[in-house]
Amino acid sequence: MKYPPYLVTGDKVAILSPAGKISRQVVERGAELLRQQGFLVEIGYHAFDEEGIFAGSDTSRAADMQKALNDKSIKAIFFSRGGYGSIRTHLNLNWSSFFKKPKWLIGFSDITVFHAFLSRHQIASVHGVMTSWFEKDEFLTGSFTEMMELLKGKLPQYSINPHELNRLGSASGILTGGNLSIIQSLRGTLFDISPKGKILFIEDIDEHHYHIDRMIYNLKAGHLLEKISGLIVGYFTAITDGEAPFGKTSAEIIREAVDSYRYPVCFGFPAGHELPNMPLIMGSRILLNVSDKEVKIKTT
Repeated sequence: MKYPPYLVTGDKVAILSPAGKISRQVVERGAELLRQQGFLVEIGYHAFDEEGIFAGSDTSRAADMQKALNDKSIKAIFFSRGGYGSIRTHLNLNWSSFFKKPKWLIGFSDITVFHAFLSRHQIASVHGVMTSWFEKDEFLTGSFTEMMELLKGKLPQYSINPHELNRLGSASGILTGGNLSIIQSLRGTLFDISPKGKILFIEDIDEHHYHIDRMIYNLKAGHLLEKISGLIVGYFTAITDGEAPFGKTSAEIIREAVDSYRYPVCFGFPAGHELPNMPLIMGSRILLNVSDKEVKIKTT
């Protein structure tokens, strides 16, 4: 796995909107907070465009991203938000220049599209907060400060409390995954997860319980869940029943789907569509140790 160079004070970074539309105020405040961290910030020309639910047309969003991918002076790309649209943006991109000199791509949710693509090409990226979560109540979030430390070279190490549905054990593997809805939508494409030797991270928001069941059983039916080395479950936020109660929580649905396997399973990792949303290096090798007293995740 190839890591892009870590950031140093004075580096130039970009903020882009490859998916959903977002307010100028949120992005400009995010840019100011990055400047306070010592970076030069370039905001995409089309970052505030609007076309339906998107931040402008597919071609305009891709033009901003292509420029940033090709610009050797830009050392990292922060995405303003997710929503929907990254797959449409991706289909208009040429990554040849980026592959010669990779840079950090940072985001989550719909940005899982880019994490999946880079994972297939053995390049690390950061599952981390986007502009609206850089601060809360006029204070920097711990998620943002931890992400800044990561981007400057501090590898993340986590210790979290046990969960009643955890499965004990230890595993080493390459971290992959992100938003479950996006993972499932990419099945059968060139972005599909190659599960052998991988530790899968999943999270989601605003779904029905039966949707979670359907998506996780898609992964099971495709033999993906049986081939991974471990599973880390983040937030499943605002998951509700449909017209009739499903009868299980999202955690119970996921645990049931992996009951017949033996690898360690961790529930309650603080990442996803809530704060704290702690950063993870997608594509990194991690050690996952799930005991009855704590869960340790170490990036190596």
